[in-house]
Amino acid sequence: MSLFTDSALRNNPVWAQLLGLCPLLAVSNSVVNALGLALASTLVLIGANGTIALIRHQIPAFARLPCFVLVIATFTTIAMLLMQAFAFEAYLKIALFIQIIVTNCMILGRVEAFASRQRVGQALADAAGTAAGFALALLALGAARELIATGGLFDRMETLFGPGAGSWHLSLVEGGLVIAALPPGAFIIAGLLIALGQAVLSRHSKTQTKAPTKEPNGS
Repeated sequence: MSLFTDSALRNNPVWAQLLGLCPLLAVSNSVVNALGLALASTLVLIGANGTIALIRHQIPAFARLPCFVLVIATFTTIAMLLMQAFAFEAYLKIALFIQIIVTNCMILGRVEAFASRQRVGQALADAAGTAAGFALALLALGAARELIATGGLFDRMETLFGPGAGSWHLSLVEGGLVIAALPPGAFIIAGLLIALGQAVLSRHSKTQTKAPTKEPNGS
C-alpha cells in the first residue's frame, strides 16, 4: 500500500516528475479522451511491469533496453487491439497517442528503475500507483478543460462505454471559453493544475516531516 500511495501521490508522474506531458496535453480536451488514454496506459504499465519483474533474471544485461521496449510494445499492441474491438470511435480520436505509449518515458522509466529490480508483487503495486497517479492527472485536466470549454462534463462517453453511456452527459453552465479546448488552454490549465499539485504535495511533505512539540516538564 505504501508503494501504491507513494507512486500515485508523492511521486506522481505528472505533478512531481513532469513525465508523460505530451499525451497529457494532447488528449485531455475532454474526459472521455483522457479516460481512454488512462485505461490504455494502465494496461501497459501493469502488464509491462509485472512481466519484466517476472523475467528479470532471464534478461541479459547487454539486451536490457531492447527487451523492455519489446515487452512494452507487446502490451501497447494489446491495448490498441482491445480499443479497436470494443471502442473503435474513441480509439480513432486518440489513436496516435495510444500507439506511442511504447515510447512514453513514464512507462519505460518505471520498468527500468523499479520493475527490473523488484519482485512481481512490488512491481505491480508500483505500476498500479503510477497508473493511478497518471490517470488522476489526466482526468483532472480533461474535466477542467471540458468544463471550461463547454460548460459540461462527460460528453460522448458512449464512444467508450457504449450507447447506454450517452445519458451521462452533464450540462452545468451555459456556454464556455473555447480556448480551454485548444493547445494554449491546455498549457495554461495544465500549468495551474501542476502548480496546485506541487503545493499540495509540498504541504503534505512538511506535515509529515514536522516533529511533534514536546511540552516542558513543570517539575
